[in-house]
Amino acid sequence: MNTPTVLKRILDTKVVEVQQRSAKLPIHELRAQARDCDADELRGFYQAMRAKVDAGLPAVIAEIKKASPSKGVLREDFVPQAIAESYEQGGAACLSILTDRDYFQGHEDYLMAARSACSLPVIRKDFLIDPYQVYEARTLNADCILLIVSALSDMQLQDLAGLAHELGMDVLVEVHDGEELTSALKLETPLIGINNRNLHTFDVSLQTTFDLLPRIPKDRLLVTESGILARQDVQSMREHDVHAFLVGEAFMRAPEPGEALAELFD
Repeated sequence: MNTPTVLKRILDTKVVEVQQRSAKLPIHELRAQARDCDADELRGFYQAMRAKVDAGLPAVIAEIKKASPSKGVLREDFVPQAIAESYEQGGAACLSILTDRDYFQGHEDYLMAARSACSLPVIRKDFLIDPYQVYEARTLNADCILLIVSALSDMQLQDLAGLAHELGMDVLVEVHDGEELTSALKLETPLIGINNRNLHTFDVSLQTTFDLLPRIPKDRLLVTESGILARQDVQSMREHDVHAFLVGEAFMRAPEPGEALAELFD
């Protein structure tokens, strides 16, 4: 697996993080907690996305992200509850919440706080490499998890996606190129994310989505990620029959994130 340097560093950190957390709370205890969670509390991440698209509307996963490794702190006034409320008012279908601490200044508490402040389904945006983190996501009441193909083997993808579905959560599987898409399409998840950011160079090109689009089966819901900054970007995607979006940084820098969302997708 040709893992870019930055991603490799993050994944190495995750291995240590899982070891530290499982030393404090053994996986058998966490597993029991996850299986005790009330299935009725899950909000249906895919269903919310699908409902927007079927209604002819853009399905926006609005991201709550305090910082990034490449750009530092994106928002000083960072109150997850207020941002979640703003996004809901702005018409978001779902929320994406960074829980990675070391590289994105995220936290699990941000996910729980944001989810409790609105009625939107939430995806745990993190670098998941181990079943421990999937059980953890369920105990946080995440409705969906992200699996990044470039970070995982095909067997890991199958195992983690299968566990998430077993626990009632949806899965968004993220790809960056055709080879990764081949792996992603082996999974039984309808949500396919195409990240327009090259993980090697960090350059962003919407052409990545357009190039892979012909290979997306009709029974999958394609989510375009990164680089959606202007109305013409949205218009171009929708003209190509791409109606689901994950957008973060553009909103995080705005005084009122939900208003920025409504304006971008008007």
